[in-house]
Formats: sequence, structure tokens, C-alpha cells
Amino acid sequence: MTNDICNAPVALTRPAALQSWNAMIRAFLAHKPETPQHLGDTLAAAPDFAMGHAARGLFSLMMGRAELWQVAEDARTAAHEAARNTQISPREKGWLDALDHWLADSPTGAIAALEGILDHWPQDTLSAKASHGIRFILGDASGMRRSVERVLPAHAADHPLRGYLLGCHAFTLEETGEYAAAERAGREGLALAPDDAWGLHAIAHVHDMRNEADAGIALIEDFRSAWEGSNNFRYHVWWHKALLHLHRGELDVALALYDSQIRADKTDDYRDIANATSLLMRLELDGVDVGHRWDELGALAQNRIDDGCIVFADLHYQLALAGAGKGRAAQEMADRFARDARQSGDMAARVADPGLCALAGLTAFAEGRYGHAFENLSAARPKMQSIGGSHAQRDVFERMTIDAGLRAGHFHATEQILLDRLALRDGHADRFAESRFDQLSRMRRIPAQ
Repeated sequence: MTNDICNAPVALTRPAALQSWNAMIRAFLAHKPETPQHLGDTLAAAPDFAMGHAARGLFSLMMGRAELWQVAEDARTAAHEAARNTQISPREKGWLDALDHWLADSPTGAIAALEGILDHWPQDTLSAKASHGIRFILGDASGMRRSVERVLPAHAADHPLRGYLLGCHAFTLEETGEYAAAERAGREGLALAPDDAWGLHAIAHVHDMRNEADAGIALIEDFRSAWEGSNNFRYHVWWHKALLHLHRGELDVALALYDSQIRADKTDDYRDIANATSLLMRLELDGVDVGHRWDELGALAQNRIDDGCIVFADLHYQLALAGAGKGRAAQEMADRFARDARQSGDMAARVADPGLCALAGLTAFAEGRYGHAFENLSAARPKMQSIGGSHAQRDVFERMTIDAGLRAGHFHATEQILLDRLALRDGHADRFAESRFDQLSRMRRIPAQ
């Protein structure tokens, strides 16, 4: 048994296999496109490496695509076959257990298995990042922070991957409202790991939440090395830049970034669809005619109606269907939600609440039934964090709720949501908040007819 770059045990004896595995770890932490290649090289050199097969399965499930579920099942079969034929450590067994749990519709069980590994090997950055990623999918911001902070002491200055964990810490601090501490952690992490796209984007989140558009744009432009070589995560960084331009009222710049960068590749990866749909919706709420851009997204989303992997993804598919005017497909999505809500498991529970109400609210908004939209979106609000994503990503639903309330005349309730949103941003009113508070004030002065 040898140790990898995390100073944690792996059943790899061949130097080439260990070298590929360590390269995979670094690439995974930095969101590099070479991650699957390095993992493939590892398994080619060590086909009986159970943890490698388990990693392939977990990484496939993180993609949130129905067709990759079978890939994960096949990886599990290979992992357990390898485990029967080789001696594996409890760390490696934990990865197999994590995959088993998620394939049994319990990503929370997968997290527990990974956290069990960290009980024994808190220096295991790979397991910490995997737990962090699954918690992100489940919207567990406080859990992300607890997880990182309990293993941070084991990532001292001499740990080769400390910078990446600091990037995770920065994101958890931002998502739990500690903006100044998040920026400090993120910048310290970037100094140690200058290619950490996740840490860079955590600081961009801080500037978004504090309405610091100039600083956020400068950050992204000055640290291109942190994200330019990343996988499709770089489109998400461009999305953040577009949001910052929206803060400055530069709607034309945001739309140009949509065309030149955010949708440079017409993929149907749910994260790319989320970037695109949420930006188009923000632009439309600000009165921008986005032309036929919804059509491409709607066509892709139509093929994802039956995915049912991640509620966050499904709601953005629904935005695309509504924007493209695909009413029949949107109804098919609603029907599938109704079926899934009756099932068991972590995702089914999220479909039932808040998914059903959120989906109904999005449909009503698209149809101009703003009273029903506000009623349903408001009902979904208390649990919307559980669909996953970040505050910045879920803010599109908050904006739609606010605009539905204004259009339906629910002034008092809408004002409270605006105040809640302002508090989340530590009292920093962005351009959207200022315009809606102003609109609310003007509408209240109009005599009732």
C-alpha cells in the first residue's frame, strides 16, 4: 500500500499508475479537462484499482445526466470486482460505499461515507473535494463549511494541495455570509494554487454579493490563469463576468458575452444550460429582447425532460422550455415531476418540495399568470436552497418571484422578499434591488382603480 499526493493510502504499486492518479487529483481539484484522461490512464495501468473505478462512477453521477447513470453502475461493478481481488484500504472502501449509496438514491449517504474517510485521513483533499461537490449539488452550504473547516488544520503550509482546499473554504464562507473572510481565504488559496478556478470564482461571488462590479471584473481579467485552462467551468466564470456587467447596467456587454463566451459551445451540460437560461431571463426581466436565443436552449432541454437527476438542472431546463415557447414539453416536465415526487430518495424529496411549486411558478410566469407565479414561487422559497447551486445561481428565481409579485400587486409581500434579498447581500443594494424598490414605491403611489 502506497500513499498518493494527499498522503492517503491507495492500492497502487506501479509508479506510472500512481503518477497518473496524482495528476488526476490535481486536475479534478482545478476543474481541468484532462481529469478523465488521467483517470483513464490510471485504470489502464492498474485495471484492478477499485478506488479508481469508484471515482469514475462518482464523477459520472456528479454530471447530472441520465445516460451516465449506467456508466456509474458499470463502474460500481468493476470496483467491487477489483475489491474482491485486491487488498484495499478503508479509504478506498469508503469510495465504494459512497458510490453504492448514491446509486441507491442517497447522495447524503455518499457524503457520510466520504466524511467517514476524512475522520481517519483529514489530509485527503480528494475526498474533501468530492464531499464538497456533492453537498453543493444538495445545497448544503453549512455542511460544506463544517466539512472543510474540520480538515483544514490537516492541510498545513506544507500540504501540496492546501491552496485548493482554501478555495473550497472561500466558497463555503461566501455561501454562509462571511464575505470578508471568504475573500481573504480565496486570495490566499490562489497564491498557493494559481490554477484554482473554484477559488477564483468564490471571490467573484463575494464581489457579486457586495455589489462590487468593478473589483469583480478586474479580478476575473487579472487572474485568467486560474480559469482559462479549466473545463466548461470557464463558461461559468464568463457568466459571473456577465452578471457583474449587469450590475453596471452594461446589458449589451452581458449579451455579447453570452454569444461570444457563455454559449461558445452549444453543449447540453446542465451547468452550461443554467448559465445560459438564467442570464437570458435576467436580461428579459430588464427589458432586453434576446431574440431567438431561447430556441437553441429549448431544443436541448426538450431532450432532458426525463433526466430527473438534479432538481436544479430540471428547473433550468424548464426555463429554457418556457423561453422557447415549448408548452407541451413544459407540461411533460410537470407530469414527470408529479411522478417523481411520489418516489423515495434524496432527489425525489426535493422534487416534492420545493420542486413542484417552483416548476408551477415558472410555468405560470411564462404564461403571464403572475398571481399564480408569485403564489407558487413564494411557497417554494423556504426550501429553494435544497435544490443546490449557489446564492448567485438561485437568484434568478428570486428575481422572478419579485417581479411576479410586483406585476400581481402583492406589494407588502414583495417588499419583504426584497428586504430578505438585501440582507443576504449584507445590505449592499445592487442595480436590480434599486430598480425594484423604486418601482414598488411608484406603484404604491398610483391610486387604486
